[in-house]
Amino acid sequence: MLKTRIITALILAPIAIGGIFFLPPLGFALFTGVAITLGAWEWANMSGMTGQASRVAYALMVAALMVLLVNVPKVAMLWLALAWWLLCFRLVSRYPEGANSWGGRIPRGVMGLAVLLPAWVGLNHLRIGELQFGVFDNSLLAILYIFLVVWVADIGAYFAGKAFGRAKLAPRVSPGKSWAGVWGGLTAVAVLAIAAGTIAEAGWSQTFLLVVASLATGLVSVLGDLLESMLKRFRGIKDSSHLLPGHGGIMDRIDSLTAAIPVFALIVTLLGWLETGYW
Repeated sequence: MLKTRIITALILAPIAIGGIFFLPPLGFALFTGVAITLGAWEWANMSGMTGQASRVAYALMVAALMVLLVNVPKVAMLWLALAWWLLCFRLVSRYPEGANSWGGRIPRGVMGLAVLLPAWVGLNHLRIGELQFGVFDNSLLAILYIFLVVWVADIGAYFAGKAFGRAKLAPRVSPGKSWAGVWGGLTAVAVLAIAAGTIAEAGWSQTFLLVVASLATGLVSVLGDLLESMLKRFRGIKDSSHLLPGHGGIMDRIDSLTAAIPVFALIVTLLGWLETGYW
């Protein structure tokens, strides 16, 4: 299993790095759109759509909606994403209570739209503003940073959870996660933000805002992970798919990012950092 995981990672890493950091804006939008479409195919299964025809139809619907969203105000979508993740806190914290209200295939399918579409919009908003290709091209540093926030949060949570993880975070959703892991992850994210502010020679006020934005993003990334865990537990499956040998599915790899990206994109937009060249 370890050998399979390593081989898969070695193959996928250069593809992901090239697609995210070296493609022009339109290529970036298409590359990330393909990833979201594959994630939608997996989400259809988590929604209870077991037939290939229905799963493909759902994925194609998500792809079509991404095309339609090109001309929709992106900040409005990001506000809706924030509202959605606040609602998810209630859904996850109550599980299995309340599952009757969202356990049908259609509600779970709608949940997938609320997760996947804002993630794509937020990612491309960071990359190319309002998706008017060629009009203005934002720095890739913001995208690199949001990835680092999620990765550092995961690493900090892993080691803190191993060392101190007695009080469980959401045992009915994901028994392996602990409150110590959450605090360890957030501590690691705060250190990352301070280091980033120092390297960028930012003032104390800007560094403080970066720490706050990073902590909020790291916290909501936990919700992204828990939401997918809740749906998989409800569906009775271990992985979102087997597209990535040794790693499960695409959603298993990007669940935290789907929550973190739109929230971070909204925060840095409200702070005006994209327009001022902070990144």
